[in-house]
Amino acid sequence: QVRLVESGGGSVQAGEPLRLSCAASGYDYKWNTMAWFRQAPGKEREGVATIYDGGDGIYVADSTSYTDSVKGRFTIFQAKNTVYLQMNSLKPEDTAMYYCAAGSGRLGLNQWNYIHWGQGTQVTVSS
Repeated sequence: QVRLVESGGGSVQAGEPLRLSCAASGYDYKWNTMAWFRQAPGKEREGVATIYDGGDGIYVADSTSYTDSVKGRFTIFQAKNTVYLQMNSLKPEDTAMYYCAAGSGRLGLNQWNYIHWGQGTQVTVSS
């Protein structure tokens, strides 16, 4: 049984950083994609960042992707079965519930391609 557990959310001031973590159990991360999504109140869930793992020690070009609004501020990286989202220069519009997701193969930011989801962690950015 696949289980994704997010942590690291909280309340910060605009401009401050925050790092989210997602630990996956029962999931084979090799040759598959993990991602972060977010959903703000009253809005649809949107893809934030994805990372594709090419197997131990195998470099994969363009293995990450980001939605335009976070490019240059957020970085997704992975250590085996844990994926992180480093969020810098946070803005009030980044306030949302952040969800970790996992799916098979190489995937993009379309939420419907992901079959495993965590419970979410709240990020609140005040101005």
